[in-house]
Amino acid sequence: MLFGAPSHRVESQLNALAGVLHVDAQFIHFPGIVIASFGESETNLSQTHFVKSKTEIALGRLNELHALYKEVMSDKIPISDASVLLDEMFSKPPEWSNLSRILFSIIKCGMMAPINFGGSFVDIWISALFGGLLTFSQLCLAGNNQMFSNVFDIAVAILFSFVSRALSVKSVFCYEAIASSGLIGLLPGYAVLCASLELASKNMMTGSVRMVYAVIYSLFLGFAISIGSDLASSIGCYREPEWPWWRQSVPPVSKAATVPIFSFLSCLGHLLPLKTKEVPVSVFIACVGYAANMLANRYIFDRSDVVSAIGSFVIGILGNAYSRIYNATAFTAITVAVNFLVPSGMAMAGGLAMTYQGSDGDLYTNGLSLGFRMVQVSIGITTGLFVSAILVHMLGNKRSNAVLFAF
Repeated sequence: MLFGAPSHRVESQLNALAGVLHVDAQFIHFPGIVIASFGESETNLSQTHFVKSKTEIALGRLNELHALYKEVMSDKIPISDASVLLDEMFSKPPEWSNLSRILFSIIKCGMMAPINFGGSFVDIWISALFGGLLTFSQLCLAGNNQMFSNVFDIAVAILFSFVSRALSVKSVFCYEAIASSGLIGLLPGYAVLCASLELASKNMMTGSVRMVYAVIYSLFLGFAISIGSDLASSIGCYREPEWPWWRQSVPPVSKAATVPIFSFLSCLGHLLPLKTKEVPVSVFIACVGYAANMLANRYIFDRSDVVSAIGSFVIGILGNAYSRIYNATAFTAITVAVNFLVPSGMAMAGGLAMTYQGSDGDLYTNGLSLGFRMVQVSIGITTGLFVSAILVHMLGNKRSNAVLFAF
């Protein structure tokens, strides 16, 4: 849980490990907590432990942990040595420093503006600034203050939306581009991924909890963006054809170079070591999934759920194929791709901070619209992953069917 392990496999892996160690135990997993009961059924005496942990995606450490788990399961290493290695793993510093992660976020958010939200050259710089401020606040401020962390997401969304709306008064900056790109770090992509895998694995309780959380969280985020937007007024995102190049949308051909770079930085931002085979694999799957998303959106209009389903289906097939061929971890390979798919799907549905034209000619934003768009994208991603899992299940052998999108 500490390193962001796929929650739909936690119970089954703990039960398998208990069987190998000949321990009489039962486990129940909820988001953020595992209830473990140890004892003998004959005497009806047992000890119950509640194990709680925060969650932060650390794909590199997750791979190390799973490799150690497989060695213990196959009796290649004593449990005492494995315990020592676990302590060393927990005590090691993160793969990348906070300063590096802030830099990654600056570049990623700057690239997201032209990739998904039609931003111009000047929008890139404001989006990059927002991304750096958001990551700095998450790493250095929110974690150190419990009261601030509870209202952090809402406060940042209001502030960024207000500043974006104020900057767009003269039509130099595009409100939708800079507000949406600067806030992509708040999108619940990981929650949607875990919820999709849990629902596909028939773990209805934890899957439903995570999916409902992702949708309700998006509603809070949408209302915060609306509040920030209503505090300032502008004419929205508008560009004249005769304006100079730096005020126009970036040409679509530039995405061919920016998408791989964005995916690569996302791998590093998820604490994946640079010199691992998972980095190029994750970048490749993310690029193919994005290309499938863009191609589907070109021919299927106003159906972000269908478009997201096509992209996630391609990602699921590639992730399972990589896992089967190379005996690797599919979850590590598809995490970056699905997290990239969430803002892409939101862009297809209108963006995070879409401005609407009312019947009376006034511009306004609707806080509920973001929640509705997240529902569409979540349904599409879940359906795509579920259908790809069924296809792999039908074509695969019995042994490989036991592992679904994960370790």
